[in-house]
Amino acid sequence: MFGLDALASIVGLVFPPVADFIKKKFIKPSADTPQATLSSLATTKPEIMPQYIESQSKLIDSEVRFFNRDVVQQVSTWVSDLRASIRPIFTVISLALVIYSTIKQVPIDESFKCLMDLCISSWFGSRLVN
Repeated sequence: MFGLDALASIVGLVFPPVADFIKKKFIKPSADTPQATLSSLATTKPEIMPQYIESQSKLIDSEVRFFNRDVVQQVSTWVSDLRASIRPIFTVISLALVIYSTIKQVPIDESFKCLMDLCISSWFGSRLVN
């Protein structure tokens, strides 16, 4: 079923740029930022600025502590590198298996081949966005 492979490849290639376009075009970023609030306070109530800055710093500190709640210490470099390499490794292996199965006429399960095609094309599609 070549059609299913082609469909998975096209969806994986087209979906990331289309999703990025829709997000940028129709979902506007909020104008209510801490910088905008600080700018407005500077012109209207400058005496409130120190309390606002202090509360923002406490908020950011608590968000960082919550985000790092399960990290006891600094993540080692090899763990960080391993996490960063999972998707590229799977993409390279998928590409090699698809090429090998095409050249040597080795049958691969159709659903697994679709998954590999989707992985390869979505990686290339996400490169189009960046």
